[in-house]
Amino acid sequence: MATDSSGLWLTLTLIVFSCFLAGRQAEAAVSEQRAVTRILGMRLEKSDTPAETTDRGFIQVTEGSDILFRFYGLHLFPNSSALIRFTELYSSEEEDGDHGGNKVPFNRTCFEYTKDIVVKGFMNVSNQNTSGVVSLTVKQLRKSEVVKVFALCVRDTQVEEDIWHLLDDNDGRLRVVEVKKSLLPIWLQVILISFLLVLSGMFSGLNLGLMALDPMELRIVQSCGTEKEKKYARKIEPIRRKGNYLLCSLLLGNVLVNTTLTILLDDLTMSGVGAVVASTIGIVIFGEIVPQALCSRHGLAVGANTILVTKLFMLLTFPLSWPISKILDRVLGQEIGTVYNREKLVEMLKVTEPYNDLVKEELNMIQGALELRTKTVEDVMTPLSNCFMIHSDAVLDFNTMSEIMESGYTRIPVYEDERSNIVDILFVKDLAFVDPDDSTTLKTITKFYNHPVHFVFHDTKLDSMLEEFKKGKSHLAIVQKVNNEGEGDPFYEVLGLVTLEDVIEEIIKSEILDESDLYTDNRNREKVAPNKNKRDFSAFKHESESKVKISPQLLLAAHRFLATEVSLFSPSQISDKVLLRMLRHPDVIQEIKFSDSDKRSLHHYVYQRGKPVDYFVLILQGRVEVEAGNENMKFETGPFSFYGVMALSAPTLEFRSPSHLSGLNRTASLSGADRTECLSVSGSSSQLNNSLPAQQYTPDFYVRALTDLQFVKFTRSQYQNGLLASRLDSTPQSPESGHNPVRVDQTTPPTATNNAITDLGVDSTLTENGPDETTLLLLNEQNSPHTVNHHSQLENSI
Repeated sequence: MATDSSGLWLTLTLIVFSCFLAGRQAEAAVSEQRAVTRILGMRLEKSDTPAETTDRGFIQVTEGSDILFRFYGLHLFPNSSALIRFTELYSSEEEDGDHGGNKVPFNRTCFEYTKDIVVKGFMNVSNQNTSGVVSLTVKQLRKSEVVKVFALCVRDTQVEEDIWHLLDDNDGRLRVVEVKKSLLPIWLQVILISFLLVLSGMFSGLNLGLMALDPMELRIVQSCGTEKEKKYARKIEPIRRKGNYLLCSLLLGNVLVNTTLTILLDDLTMSGVGAVVASTIGIVIFGEIVPQALCSRHGLAVGANTILVTKLFMLLTFPLSWPISKILDRVLGQEIGTVYNREKLVEMLKVTEPYNDLVKEELNMIQGALELRTKTVEDVMTPLSNCFMIHSDAVLDFNTMSEIMESGYTRIPVYEDERSNIVDILFVKDLAFVDPDDSTTLKTITKFYNHPVHFVFHDTKLDSMLEEFKKGKSHLAIVQKVNNEGEGDPFYEVLGLVTLEDVIEEIIKSEILDESDLYTDNRNREKVAPNKNKRDFSAFKHESESKVKISPQLLLAAHRFLATEVSLFSPSQISDKVLLRMLRHPDVIQEIKFSDSDKRSLHHYVYQRGKPVDYFVLILQGRVEVEAGNENMKFETGPFSFYGVMALSAPTLEFRSPSHLSGLNRTASLSGADRTECLSVSGSSSQLNNSLPAQQYTPDFYVRALTDLQFVKFTRSQYQNGLLASRLDSTPQSPESGHNPVRVDQTTPPTATNNAITDLGVDSTLTENGPDETTLLLLNEQNSPHTVNHHSQLENSI
């Protein structure tokens, strides 16, 4: 039993060991099968000579070069370079049309390999053994060979025999071409290139020098040039007369020379880019810049000295250049030469200014006279925004006339409503008999002289404008144009002013300045140097004059209107003398300048709804818009419409009874100390009245200016002062006042007291809520003989 058991275990052990050996052999066989080296393709990596890939995708290298090829495959090793060889497919003595893609009988087996391509060294394999770089040496081709095509052969490692197979019919091809050789020896090419550069420069220079001398200029040189210039001109003129024939011959010769030069440079440099760069630099510098710079200054001399070469090339290019020149003569016509029109003549004068003998002023006048017909009045006019103009409703008072004198202009446009509506022209000499104290209106003067207004269109030429000025009608014209933009009918739009001085300045090309000019140029608005001798007319102005001047007739009309139409200013309330003095107060007559750019400006509102006011307004000149009621009804009114009566009638001042006023007269008999005490009591009473809340008038309407306004503006304090002054005038005098002299404080001069009487409109004389110390003094002085005399003088002046 023991013997049987041991034999069984031995048998099982042998069986397991046999199976293990069989598995190891199978794995070795599989690994050996997997480790077979296979080459699948190649690519050009590097070459020391020109190399490329043809249009068919074949690698092309140059003979006698060392190249690096990268081979792709499986299980590549350093010794895999021994598996690579090349075989020759075909060779040719001329360029093959398919660039290495000619069809040859396909044979899978490589029977022999070429020695023209040598594989050197081992393969530099990558980490994954899928690609490697091999160095190859390509030998020189035979003299009769131009192209030779090789194919890649790979050894079959699966058989023991030395069998080589083609990698593929097309993918493994290598095209070897010969090195290009020069057409001519290098020394001969250098000589030819230099000679061609000289010819190129000569043709280019003659083209500029001879063609720039037109027949007209050659005739001028023959007539008025130096002896040498006349000699040169006589030689060139017969050839230059055949302009198109000469031009075609020079251009054909230039193109032929430049083309030949490029071909020789391409053969010399063996590079198309190098040939282009070298030919461009050579032709530009030596064939264009240098000769043209020389011939542009000495074209006459160069053309005369090279006339024989020019005739030779004209003869050589005759078969081609002569027919082309005849065609050009038929198409373009006869060559007349350079004829200078106005613009060219002006430009020629400008260019030759440093070299001619003309004085600068003469040159400017010539240029200005020649350019006169090419410019319009719009080019030289003064824009409307920069023009000095006067409104037709202006009053010729001291301020207006001093403004006219300071402007320095002798002709001033007069406009109505807006600046573009020019209706008259005011000459400064028209003001010779006008007295500023008369406050004469401008319309009176302009209607009397009635100077014509000359209008011209903006495209009027300056020569035509000068002829109009020479006729003596006017030396100032209004420039206008027809504006047909937008909707509506076309209308005349005023652009500015043009004067005879503007035209003359364009002729002489200089600015004409006089002692009153403020700007050197009205278009650029460049100011002149400050004039130290400038007259200041404010020295003749009275300080007490009103800021806004109106005519005496308008002042009288306002006085009569207020006295008869406004009950608050009736003679029973305010006497005529006091009312007239109130109207002559400097701050009573006011004005508003209307701005078209901001019609809704707060500056244009005389009254605003909900804004408390304390003044009365009477419109003298201009128009206003009134908006009133819950429906916001609007209407326009004009002169002698008044507003704000309730602002004056608000009960903010309580006047004393006549008995109180007469009682006040008794203060004249008091001593100085008693009078001071009385005045102090009055002052405390005034402070008490001021502490009471004053009722204010709040309008429920708007009054907005639509044009420039002149109006009368009475504040409540001015009106109440007028009321009190009128009552003082109408108060009966007490018996004591005629015998007792008025006692005035030692520090107050009598003249100041008199001025206080005559200027009743000043707010500082009377307070709003009752009489102050000055009022009491005025009451005492009213009954004095000096005051009575002063009042009589005031009445006479009114």
